Amino acid sequence: MSFKLTPLPFPKDALEPLMSVETIEYHYEKHHRGYVNKLNELIRNTEFQTMGLEEIVKSATGTIFNNASQAWNHSFFWKCLRPKSSDGPSKELVQVLEKSFGSQDQFQAEFNAKAEALFGSGWVWLARHKSGVLSIEALGNAGNPLTSDMQPILALDIWEHAYYLDHRNSRSEFVKAWWDLVNWDFVANRMMETTPLGKKSKHVSHTANPSL
Repeated sequence: MSFKLTPLPFPKDALEPLMSVETIEYHYEKHHRGYVNKLNELIRNTEFQTMGLEEIVKSATGTIFNNASQAWNHSFFWKCLRPKSSDGPSKELVQVLEKSFGSQDQFQAEFNAKAEALFGSGWVWLARHKSGVLSIEALGNAGNPLTSDMQPILALDIWEHAYYLDHRNSRSEFVKAWWDLVNWDFVANRMMETTPLGKKSKHVSHTANPSL
C-alpha cells in the first residue's frame, strides 16, 4: 500500500490572516508531504506495507511510527480547521464541554495551558477514553491518542513549523489565534461518533509523552 497526501479541505489562502499561505505551503507541502513520502519509503517490503495508516500508528514503533503518526495527525489537524467564522460550537457541544470541564471557557483555558506548557514539539488533543471520559492530552513529538486506545476529537499542532512564520517564537499567540479557526462542526461530528451529544462525560487531566 502506498499512501498519498490528503488534500487540504480548504484553499491555501482560506485561513489568512490568522494562518498565512506561506505557513500552509511549508507546513502542508513540505512537512506533511515529507512524512507521507518518508513513510512510503520505510514500509516498502515490510510487514507494514499492507496495513492501513491507523493500524500502523497503533502497532509500529520508532521511525515508522513517527512518520505514520505525523501523517495521520496532520490529516486530522487540517480537518479541525476552517476559515475564520463567527460561528462557535453548537449549544449541544457547549453542554458536553460544560459537563466535562465546567464551561467552554474552562475547557479552552486548560487546553491553552497544556499547549503552552508542553516542552518541545508535540500535539494537544481533546480525546475520549473507552469509558466515555473526555480528557485533554498533551503529547510530545508524534504522540497520538490512538496508541492509548483513545479516540481523537480535536487536535492542535504545536511543532514550531505550525506557527513560527506567522508568530515567531510566541506559541501563546498562535494558540490564541487558532481558536478562531477551529472547525466546531467537525468537532461536534467527532463527538457524536464517540459519545452522544448531551450525555454526561467525565473529565480527567493528563499530560504525557508517549513511548515511541
